[in-house]
Amino acid sequence: MKRIAFTQIGGSKWMGGLNYQINLLNALLARQSHRITPVLFLGEDVEPSILERYHRITGLVIVRDSLFNQQKNWFRLFNSMLSGIDYSALKLFEKHEIDVAFESASFYGWRFPLKVLAWIPDLQHQRLKHYFGFLTFWKREIGFRMQLLGKRHIMLSSEDAKRDFQHFYHTASQRLHVARFAVPVQVPEFDDNHLKVRYELPDQFFYLPNQFWRHKNHECVIRALAIAKQSGHSLTVVATGNLNDPRDSEHFPNLTKLINSLGLENNFKVLGLIPYQDVQALMMSCIALINPSRFEGWSTTVEEAKALNLDMILSDINVHKEQAGTKARFFNADDTEGLAKILIDIASRPSEKHLHNTNDIGETSLKNMADFAECFTNIVYKVTEPV
Repeated sequence: MKRIAFTQIGGSKWMGGLNYQINLLNALLARQSHRITPVLFLGEDVEPSILERYHRITGLVIVRDSLFNQQKNWFRLFNSMLSGIDYSALKLFEKHEIDVAFESASFYGWRFPLKVLAWIPDLQHQRLKHYFGFLTFWKREIGFRMQLLGKRHIMLSSEDAKRDFQHFYHTASQRLHVARFAVPVQVPEFDDNHLKVRYELPDQFFYLPNQFWRHKNHECVIRALAIAKQSGHSLTVVATGNLNDPRDSEHFPNLTKLINSLGLENNFKVLGLIPYQDVQALMMSCIALINPSRFEGWSTTVEEAKALNLDMILSDINVHKEQAGTKARFFNADDTEGLAKILIDIASRPSEKHLHNTNDIGETSLKNMADFAECFTNIVYKVTEPV
């Protein structure tokens, strides 16, 4: 039995990281509790709503200590970089007999004596440097290089990210591990007519559930809608997600100007942040899901769409091809005309072909989560093998 230390990943500002961690902990405890014991170390300042989500994880060991309060993170990071060891975290981990520390958005020092598994979802800052400011780039880059200096085992979310890591950092392959994450999915119960009335949607629409960040490439979809409209096809795309791009505050206002200038106010409907149950309901109601992103680590929306047997229209980046395989239609992220043709083709199919096959969704989701948990657990055991 291996005991692995987790600390909080994400929160109200990064729900993706929090959801990833909660899904992983649930999967481990449901499927691998005979081989691994997750121990979650939290500060005393955790938001009540987030703490409640952790408490709902059956069997999770939670340790509360002010050492992990947000206000102490920078002080601990500074000490870890200066001395090479986060002694305070080490003392607490040893007290709880930790075998492996899972490191994400944290750093325990390059001389940390316990085994460490560092999760690095992707290398977006290397592939899309022009989207990062000087300080933002180097903050991320220095963090990665410090982890490499500490001879961490690195866990990545895709083979594409592994290839990137080997390209940019020339890391030995035995220290790199891939765990493709899965998400729990169930067919949501909802009233399709009520949903469409509430959000003022037409009977037929495409769905784009991405944050409004520059690299997510909403502009390509907007321009494709304009091309389709000019050819006599008035299509609708519904978009949800955070409207604020932390790296470009003008991005969403510029998209709004583009939508208005092309007369697409009724074709590209922005709903912003909506309840998660409505996200899944929109997935089940749409004729196809779109992800036009220029870069992904391992797309949660694509993973959910796969589990729900949805039709998908994806940009032809390598990770999308790795993730979706033959279950999607692909287009170049700059090819607005090509995307317009795909949208028109799918919208023109008979309505019965838009129905989603919901058979075996629950069983498929459980299997995917079990595979994720087993893969992660096997990586933890590899990390603890004698050198």
